Amino acid sequence: MSEVIKSDTQNDKLLLDVDTLGISFGGLKAVDNFNLKINRGELYGLIGPNGAGKTTIFNLLTGVYKPDTGKILLDGEDITGKPTIEINKAGIARTFQNIRLFSDLPVIDNVKAALHNHYKYGLMDAIFRTPKYFKTEKAMDEKAMEILKVFELDNAASYKASQLPYGRQRKLEIARAIATEPKLLLLDEPAAGMNPQETHELMDTIKFVRDNFDTTILLIEHDMKLVSGICEKLTVLNFGRILKQGETYEVLHDPEVIKAYLGD
Repeated sequence: MSEVIKSDTQNDKLLLDVDTLGISFGGLKAVDNFNLKINRGELYGLIGPNGAGKTTIFNLLTGVYKPDTGKILLDGEDITGKPTIEINKAGIARTFQNIRLFSDLPVIDNVKAALHNHYKYGLMDAIFRTPKYFKTEKAMDEKAMEILKVFELDNAASYKASQLPYGRQRKLEIARAIATEPKLLLLDEPAAGMNPQETHELMDTIKFVRDNFDTTILLIEHDMKLVSGICEKLTVLNFGRILKQGETYEVLHDPEVIKAYLGD
């Protein structure tokens, strides 16, 4: 991948602080008393059996759901229960287990769609094709191509997103998320449906993003090879509650985790 200059950031500063988060659906506690602290620059994993509440937590962090209890602080800002668009502007971006691209749009337009937080022009500019419109569109094209080049997708900029192989669609989804310039990137089962070679390339991509975009990463994943290969810390969920938190090696070798999740 192309080299990206990383700015000087204090990696030990607390970025995400989640305190006693909880939500119920029809009387069922989907998430209960969930706490999480992630420092800037960490690559953190959230694992657990199917139905443990992992995606529900992502939905709470991104404003899809409003919590019944608890608080979410991002870089010291209270984002609890805010609309998704406000949370995205505050600095959280997300990918999904099932890839959600604009399949019939060109690759470059998928990235440009994520740039509108930072590049703006009015409706009249668009209708009458004013100089501001052309200037902004040119700047967006250049920025989108810069991002695509980093992910080695620039040679496919004019292709429809649906024409890309599965692994490259995953890369495009991450590239689009990065275009919003997030402080925290949430990856929901990024290796789902990938073969071993694609998973290995994905691991390199995730580490590259963390190391070169000043981006902290929280991921949900069932592939333990990927989790143990890139995550520095883990939280294990079981029935909506925290089973174990800590350094990856320690967590994965905990007897309770092995019994509840790894099935050994």
